[in-house]
Amino acid sequence: MKPRVWGARPGPGGLLTRGLLAWAAVVVTLLTTAGCDESSAGSGIPRPDHVVVVIEEDQPYDAVIGSPDAPYVNQLARRGASLTEFYALTHPSQPNYLALFSGSFLGVDDDSCPHTLTSRNLGSQLLQADRTFVGYAQSMPRVGFTGCSSGAYVRRHNPWVNFTNLPASANRPWTDFPRDFKDLPTVSFVVPDLEHDMHDGSVRRGDTWLRNSLGDYADWAMTHNSLLVVTWDEDDGRGPNHIPTVLVGEHVRQGDDDQPNNQFGLLRMLLDAYGLTPLHHSADAEPVDVWE
Repeated sequence: MKPRVWGARPGPGGLLTRGLLAWAAVVVTLLTTAGCDESSAGSGIPRPDHVVVVIEEDQPYDAVIGSPDAPYVNQLARRGASLTEFYALTHPSQPNYLALFSGSFLGVDDDSCPHTLTSRNLGSQLLQADRTFVGYAQSMPRVGFTGCSSGAYVRRHNPWVNFTNLPASANRPWTDFPRDFKDLPTVSFVVPDLEHDMHDGSVRRGDTWLRNSLGDYADWAMTHNSLLVVTWDEDDGRGPNHIPTVLVGEHVRQGDDDQPNNQFGLLRMLLDAYGLTPLHHSADAEPVDVWE
């Protein structure tokens, strides 16, 4: 299955010589990095001290945004940026999780388990750059657990466990999420279990879990150079895979944002924020752009 890539970057035209292109790059770099200590050099994207990415399940945009069953998500959408043209890449769930984490489906086109993957990914890139990554999964029984399921936990919603270039210590249960947010890793992913991610449980139940579990972090991020991203893996299979995605943080531009994008562009934003090399199809995607 060939991924649909929104916002591909065009190649340079034939009117500029290589020397002129190099000079233009130098000028752009100087202009965009001057006085921008909190931004990744050249990207214009703020560099948060902490990012938390929450992945919900199987709901189309209209079932959440504007719905009375999701009062907290809609509160976040009003406080931050709501991406109105954000689309998941495919069905079923697992390839979308891998796309967000690695920039590719990596040959996986179903929800089968287990997989052993060696590709570079967001976590490995952060660790190589002397930054930190941890994934937190609700109802996972212990650190480093590699089973395909346990109660309401399922491995297919936990992309980082599949990669051999990440330590077992990066795969942690939700109960290990720091209560002092200063102790958070640079980037963390949070996956609620099937009862609280809107997959088996209701939209309202998932919304309540999000408020109770990460509401304090969302408030803290607004004044501590940090970021909360809430996104979905896919819609319910009955539409064009149009999904909600909301970003809340100190440097986020408030309001609806209609930039067409998908999981590759969200990954590209995270990589660019920390000056990391784009991965796979994220190299051809425009990063999510919601910054003041």
